[in-house]
Amino acid sequence: MSDEHPKTPIDHIGDTLAQLKEMRHYSKNNVEALTASWLLYDGELSKLKQADRIAGLMDRQNALHEALETTIAELEEVLEKMQPPPEE
Repeated sequence: MSDEHPKTPIDHIGDTLAQLKEMRHYSKNNVEALTASWLLYDGELSKLKQADRIAGLMDRQNALHEALETTIAELEEVLEKMQPPPEE
């Protein structure tokens, strides 16, 4: 946006939502990729006593994904409340 049209609070929330949705997309892909790797190598990792490390990473990645979902939903509600009423 140009200096003639500075961003409004609604614009800033919309930008933040877009970034969070992008993070959610990549988070989901990361969880799926890590899970696929885990399933392939669980036996080998267990033998090397490294399975707990990967399980911990999966848990933290999943927690991030869930937190993103919650935050996105909450910000969408805020954004909806901030929208001006439709003109008649």
